[in-house]
Amino acid sequence: MSATIVPEGLKYSKDHEWVKVEGNVATIGITDHAQHALGDIVFLEVPKLGAEAKVGKTVGVVESVKAASDIYSPVSGKVIAVNTALANAPETINKDCYGAAWMARIEMSAPAELNNLMDAAAYAKYEAGL
Repeated sequence: MSATIVPEGLKYSKDHEWVKVEGNVATIGITDHAQHALGDIVFLEVPKLGAEAKVGKTVGVVESVKAASDIYSPVSGKVIAVNTALANAPETINKDCYGAAWMARIEMSAPAELNNLMDAAAYAKYEAGL
């Protein structure tokens, strides 16, 4: 298997979610490793707009031809945007997991939780050990 992509400048969870931080807003999605492991993605359930996300709790589901997998929130806060385009094109996750396939934006209630996430180098090392 070829090495997966781990962009710099993002934070990563042990559950294979990525976080892009802009001010007090965290944009989240699943990593290249996760989309490779799942295979062809056929369905996605994103959180509801206005929902309260809690770190480590389920905020959505990704289904592929192989399996269904929960998406766990890497931060706590209020869901202020969801990527509704993914409902009609879940395969976008396989093509552009760090770009067009962002899943939700969360206004963080506890930004210090970011300290519990990994940077790109730490995540690459973690992923290599799996």
